[in-house]
Amino acid sequence: MTEKEFMHEAIHLAIENVEKRNGGPFGAVVVKDGKIIARGYNQVTSLNDPTAHAEVVAIRNACKALNSFQLEGCEIYTSCEPCPMCLGAIYWARPAKVYYACTKTDASEILFDDDFIYKEIEKPLQQRSLPFVQLMREEALAAFKAWTSKTNKIEY
Repeated sequence: MTEKEFMHEAIHLAIENVEKRNGGPFGAVVVKDGKIIARGYNQVTSLNDPTAHAEVVAIRNACKALNSFQLEGCEIYTSCEPCPMCLGAIYWARPAKVYYACTKTDASEILFDDDFIYKEIEKPLQQRSLPFVQLMREEALAAFKAWTSKTNKIEY
């Protein structure tokens, strides 16, 4: 299959998702060695899960298929430029490349606007619209100390 055929599949998933009313108009596929190994479409409203974006669902399905927590050597094709959450998930998954169709501006024009999140990230914690309150840091550092001293951990 070609890059355009992979993107066509991501776009098809997005269109089909609108028709089936599972969630927003977004689709994604993960490709490895020239084959689609996983698909995902937005399921936010059907699963009542704000993290069930197409890219995240596709990444979860691909990791399960590969029995790995990283997508080394994979490519992600997504019907729209990833939102901040999906972008973070993509970087953590470490694919080789990401292809996208629509832009975040296109998404904003149909009221899927993530600009407020980008703006919030830039603000100091005390200035964000959602209060962030730090509690029990010293107690929580025990988990970090345990991780640091563990010799047989799986690093990522």
